[in-house]
Amino acid sequence: MINRERLVNNFMNMVAVDSVSKQEGAFRDLLKREFGRWGFQLSEDGAGEILQGESGNLLVKVPGTLAGNTILLVTHMDTVVPGHNIKAVRGPDEIIRSEGQTILGADDKAGIAAILEAIEVIMENRLPHPPLELLFTVSEEQGLLGAKNFDFAKLQARIGYVLDSGGAPGTIVTQSPCQNEIEYLVKGRAAHAGINPEDGLNAIQVMAKALAKMPCGRIDEETTCNFGVIEGGLARNIVAASCRVKGEARSLKRSKLEQLTGQLAEIFSTEVTQNGCKAEVEISLLYPETTLSPDEDVVKLAQRAADRIGLTTRLISTGGGSDASVVNGHNIRCANLGIGMNAVHSTEEYIRVEDLVNDARWVLSIIEEAVQI
Repeated sequence: MINRERLVNNFMNMVAVDSVSKQEGAFRDLLKREFGRWGFQLSEDGAGEILQGESGNLLVKVPGTLAGNTILLVTHMDTVVPGHNIKAVRGPDEIIRSEGQTILGADDKAGIAAILEAIEVIMENRLPHPPLELLFTVSEEQGLLGAKNFDFAKLQARIGYVLDSGGAPGTIVTQSPCQNEIEYLVKGRAAHAGINPEDGLNAIQVMAKALAKMPCGRIDEETTCNFGVIEGGLARNIVAASCRVKGEARSLKRSKLEQLTGQLAEIFSTEVTQNGCKAEVEISLLYPETTLSPDEDVVKLAQRAADRIGLTTRLISTGGGSDASVVNGHNIRCANLGIGMNAVHSTEEYIRVEDLVNDARWVLSIIEEAVQI
């Protein structure tokens, strides 16, 4: 029942509408027009004002034709850069790419297009379905900020799916990490680099000494950490009085995350202090860990739905976070689904038309199977 050409055209039209993080306004308007055609209840929250962006999170409520458990479907509206003036190209190999100067935006507009197509099929064929809640978040790529600022008390669903993972349709993420954001600050002392450098304390150099002693990269099969941004100094001829590094740590287990974070902070503070500078460490939990049992309804429903349409299911663990991490933290059992997007966050990003079609088929099958739970 999936209309292949309509789905592809909608996807290609969606990626052509800019929606870089905090600039999702035009794309929000597109979604309001599309889902407003059926008279669904649409509401936008105040996350845009909080985050100083163009749009808040958009919630669409689709009333059910049958009594049953409400199903939540979540995708994010924003994209990374370079994400302006995207031009999608459908090749003779039935792969959709950008022209090459930008990302494609399948992350996450492939998921959004799949949801829209499933709703199109339901409405035009008057298919029975349970109540649905469709949540389109903002600033996901900035640290799940839209979801973190959403009021989950507005939802009735206790089971949900995020369409935002790599892997072919049929892939179900059942385990994802918790993550700490960590900022390290060294406070040194400024001096003229040519006249009296001995009177200064170079914060950049001390930061380098500390980083050299701190673990980085793959710690074990469940745990990683990274230093991603460094800022410091005012000019080449001034001994740098401060230096800041922004990093992170992740683990599938909270105990390991806490142990690693404590180790990083201790090594940093000790090394900085021994070199005569002041150390400051700021730690914040970005999102909690998620573990879903294969026996849970949310997993079994997705598996049954995939089996029903001939997709091979695969339960995986990931080192990345998603809106599913936030949703699960609000007592809604939520799995992240693979939608076939490849090389995301790069100008080589692509998606196969067949995967896009299977995304929509899987969403529709989940909705149809949900009538039975």
